[in-house]
Formats: sequence, C-alpha cells, structure tokens
Amino acid sequence: MNAKRICLIFSFLVFTSAAHAAVLCGKSAQGEVLIGHAPGTEKVLFNGKELYLSPNGTFLLPLGRNEEKQKSLTLIRGDGSSSLEFEVTPTAWDIQNIKGIPPRKVTPSDSDLQAIEKEQKLVRAAQRETTEAPFWRKGFIQPVKGRISGNFGGQRIMNGIKKNPHAGMDIAAKEGTPVAAAGDGVVTLAYPDLFYSGNVIIIDHGFGLYTIYAHLQNMDVKRGDKVKQGDIIGRVGQTGRATGPHLHWGASVGGTRINPLSLLNINTSDDFCFNL
Repeated sequence: MNAKRICLIFSFLVFTSAAHAAVLCGKSAQGEVLIGHAPGTEKVLFNGKELYLSPNGTFLLPLGRNEEKQKSLTLIRGDGSSSLEFEVTPTAWDIQNIKGIPPRKVTPSDSDLQAIEKEQKLVRAAQRETTEAPFWRKGFIQPVKGRISGNFGGQRIMNGIKKNPHAGMDIAAKEGTPVAAAGDGVVTLAYPDLFYSGNVIIIDHGFGLYTIYAHLQNMDVKRGDKVKQGDIIGRVGQTGRATGPHLHWGASVGGTRINPLSLLNINTSDDFCFNL
C-alpha cells in the first residue's frame, strides 16, 4: 500500500478523429483509487456507472476488490465518445478465520434480517449524494493508531461459515481510544446500534468519496456537521458485530468499496499529476 504512485497517461481519438488526452494518477491495482483528469469531458463512465466529474474535468476512479485486469473507461464529449483501455494489477487478498462470534450475528434470524435491511438502506442513503467541495484534496490520515487486525478485501470465515470479503480495515485499540476524522468533510450518517456496524459514522469528502467508522463506543458528531481532519468524532468500541474493541474503517467512491489505506497517499506523492 506504500508503493510509489504512478501516473498513467493515455491518448485516444474520438469519433471525429480529433486528438484528446486523459490522465489517471495513482496505483492501478485492485482496491485502489485513481485520480483522473480529462478536460472538456461531459461524462465519465466506468463499470456502467457515471462518475462525479468536476467542471474542470477531474474525477475519482475506484478500482474494486474484484476488478478485472482489462478495463475500459468511457469519456463522452460534445463531439463524440471514446473508450480508454487500461490494465488493473491483481492484489493478493488474505483469509481470516474468525471464531467466537455470537451465532445470530453470523446466521441472522428473520427479525435480524429486518434490522440488516434497515442498516443497508441507511448506509446507502448516506452515500447517495455528495458535495461538490473537493475536501479529499487535503489528503487523509489513519483515524486511530493500533494493530491492524483485519485487512480490506480479506476473505472472512466466521464460526466456520464463509462470508463476504472484508469491506474495510480493522484497527484494534483500547476501548475508549479517540477516533479522528480521516479527512475534511461533512457527516452524512451518525446512527446508533446497527446490527453489523453498531454505532457508525459516515463522512462525505466530495466527488463521491466517503469514509466509514463503525463499532464505535460513542459518537461525538451528528448528521450535517462539518469536520476537519483530526477532529475527534467518537471513541473505539465493540458495538454491532465485533469480538473485541476495534475501529472498522472503510472507504467507498461512487458506491464501490476501496481499501482505505489507498487514501493515505491520494495526493501527496511527488508524481501527483492532477495539474498535468
């Protein structure tokens, strides 16, 4: 995750044969996020989704856990559209065998399924709209220090049952340890006692980028609050589906979950190419 970021520059032709250029900056690998710049573009499509595009042609491109090696980015302009091909490097995901989880948290009852559906709706709604303010440009910090007890993308086996891959990064720390906002943004969700997440906070950093903080002991912010990088937003806990005190830190762009560690170097390396 600390590999030097690279800049990928692509040239292509639209249907009118007029030459254009697009730039993608970052590590082109599963679970990462790239910064794109395509001046004069009206829409950017990836995996069938339209990405948030700023007036000057900047966008964030998320590469999901299971992204295929050969990918295509579609750019639409007034004089036509073009497909931009690039490669995504596979990432080696680990396997976690977790035991001691309360059975109902692994195999939910019918009433639990209703609670899970409520949680999913709340989380989706909190990530449906995004601010145009580019808060993410300031960069990000790890929200709490501690032992990494679970990596993003790891295949999880809970009480012997194979479950979905881990959607975030777990940081083990003493209960009550302060949790900081990883970056500037606006709180879109601060909700207590959800089935999986427990007490959870979601922050919008602009351009469709969100960070998630789950299993909190308490929450010190509310929906609509503006936060600065480093502001204390809550404390480490073990609410929801947790076997011990830790912070589940997640990130997503346009609904695609990414490795939150990829945010730590999003725009700080010497070869950051946003202005090229």
